[in-house]
Amino acid sequence: MIILAIDFAKMKLVRYLLLPVVPIYYLVTWLRNMFYDLGWKSSTSYQIPIICVGNLSVGGTGKTPTIEYLIRVLSQDFKVATLSRGYKRESSGFIIADEKATVRSIGDEPFQFYNKFKEVTVAVDSNRRRGISNLIDKKQPDIILLDDAFQHRKVKAGFNILLTAYDKLYCDDMVLPTGDLREPKTGAKRANVIVVTKCPESLSEAEKAIIKKRLKPLPNQDVFFSSIEYSQRILNEKKDLGLNELKDDTFTLVTGIANPKPLKKYLKHKGLKFEHLNFKDHHNFTDDEILSLKKKNRILTTEKDYVRLLPYFKDSDALFYMPIEFKIEHSKLFEEALASFLKT
Repeated sequence: MIILAIDFAKMKLVRYLLLPVVPIYYLVTWLRNMFYDLGWKSSTSYQIPIICVGNLSVGGTGKTPTIEYLIRVLSQDFKVATLSRGYKRESSGFIIADEKATVRSIGDEPFQFYNKFKEVTVAVDSNRRRGISNLIDKKQPDIILLDDAFQHRKVKAGFNILLTAYDKLYCDDMVLPTGDLREPKTGAKRANVIVVTKCPESLSEAEKAIIKKRLKPLPNQDVFFSSIEYSQRILNEKKDLGLNELKDDTFTLVTGIANPKPLKKYLKHKGLKFEHLNFKDHHNFTDDEILSLKKKNRILTTEKDYVRLLPYFKDSDALFYMPIEFKIEHSKLFEEALASFLKT
């Protein structure tokens, strides 16, 4: 833990020292967007509805639970497909998930989608245009959900959902490499709706009004507020335990996600005692790290990390994950906005 803290401090220092690069990065990404806006670079449109879920920042806004929420809502009436790039997978090209799929072949988040939603087509391709064309040819979906493609402007999505985390709004950030924004804040104008994610349940109407004012949405953009609902139970392939059963136990929390702070805060609020091992988002665990983890009595992790760690814990019941669910305020209005788009 001390080593991790030192590494984090070094990284912050390096990013601060790179501040002179920020204007260059800003200009390059701003010009790129302008070329697309003016039509000097082309975007491909499609006959079927394409819904994009993305953000301006490099991660930690809750794209995965948002995609899962959309799957639950839309798959009741439509044939849904998801398309991700399959970050850190060990394969290339276009792949449709099947019974042979693994985290290594399609990536952790797509594998999670595939495991949870068997009725949905899950595909990966770093080339989104090729991936969409292949999905249309091979699976004829009614709707395609693009995961983390807000900056992928070679595709013109019909409906853009822009996510920004409550504790790190894009209006308070700057572009890379010192900040976490992939493009200037002006890119938010492309969104159809803006969703402030990971909000505390105690968020007041006055606070929401302040956030909306700071985000400065366009007249045609609705702003919604969402939160993460943590399960009261932890699960693995063999057991199902109540979270309160951990109160007299000491366990290890393992996270390889962009922002573990809300989960840590929730567990501490529950009065639980734990050691926290924090790794980078999409971390590929080394053999030494796995050996070290196997010495732990009980490990609690996220669902995304669970699918990556499970192959190493097949013969153990020490590894658990906590399910989460995306909850959006005024969900009826949000779903009406989706329905309105799908009717056009």
